[in-house]
Amino acid sequence: MPVIPLAATTRGYPDTAHLPDYAIENVHLGSVAVVDTSGRLLWSAGDPDYPTFTRSALKPFQALPFILADGPARFGLSGDEVALLCASHSGEDKHLAGVSSILSKIGLDPGHLECGCAVPLHYEFTGQKPPPDGHWTPLHHNCSGKHSGFLAWCRLHDAPTAGYVERAHPLQQAVRATLAETIGMAPDAMPVGLDGCSAPNYAMPLSRLAHLYARLAHGPKDPKLGGALGTLRDAMIARPDLVSGEERTDLHWMTAGGGDWVTKIGADAVQAIGIRSAGIGIAIKIVDGNVRALHPAVYAVLDQLGLLNAARREMLERYRQPAIKNARGAVAGDIRTLFKLTRQA
Repeated sequence: MPVIPLAATTRGYPDTAHLPDYAIENVHLGSVAVVDTSGRLLWSAGDPDYPTFTRSALKPFQALPFILADGPARFGLSGDEVALLCASHSGEDKHLAGVSSILSKIGLDPGHLECGCAVPLHYEFTGQKPPPDGHWTPLHHNCSGKHSGFLAWCRLHDAPTAGYVERAHPLQQAVRATLAETIGMAPDAMPVGLDGCSAPNYAMPLSRLAHLYARLAHGPKDPKLGGALGTLRDAMIARPDLVSGEERTDLHWMTAGGGDWVTKIGADAVQAIGIRSAGIGIAIKIVDGNVRALHPAVYAVLDQLGLLNAARREMLERYRQPAIKNARGAVAGDIRTLFKLTRQA
């Protein structure tokens, strides 16, 4: 099935005496898959099997080999530190302190991180300018928590820490094998790509990503990986502020979910959400990678599935139909959704 229009941006000239008359300016195509814990497709829009690079939505499952090996207990990691293994954090003080603690517990330091350096996301999402004299290290990179988990796996298995991001490294082979087994695909059937943090990343049908999150939300009730998925889920929903950061969408979605929703965004407009009470997983991809189109689409999916009560609507209103403003703050248009989910079962 083809991808379909999921969202559009509009532009107009508001008249203070009348409702603004906006015209569509840009259309963003994409797909949605909603599955149950068995992987059965329940709802969709566009192509539910659209091949999708998972990007940071994969992080809980990149941590899975370490969790399955009882790594947190071996090194005395707290639940907060497990949350950071799954994080695309904002580089706030609490994020830096948590990742530093993980590295200290495994006997390493930020110099061992191979994620590269990046300006903390905190500045972008809170509308602040980074200080001109800012000095950034790999610790500030939003993926440093994931990479500290990679290094912890290496220490646990007496594997080399240098080059742990390379595809041939035992760690990355373990991640690929565990992921393939979890989603029921042959390892060589998952396209591999280089992620922004230099680690391998994998593509899969959108419905398989949704299934991963249905199982993650199911947590300890998962028949194969219950204990490990429960550890990851509980850590993420307990500290969504560590998984993301101030003014970040994952923090807002999981806070609104009140412990029922576990979610992770990925770069280039991919979002995965598990809903424990409904026994479902949701995956959404905007084909052109435009994140501003993603958030209203996520809201629309949650709304159409009947998951938004009055309190949640109020908490998430900013994402329903965001205004587009010009440099003077005048509203020039908005971002609105164009799709309806189709029931498959």
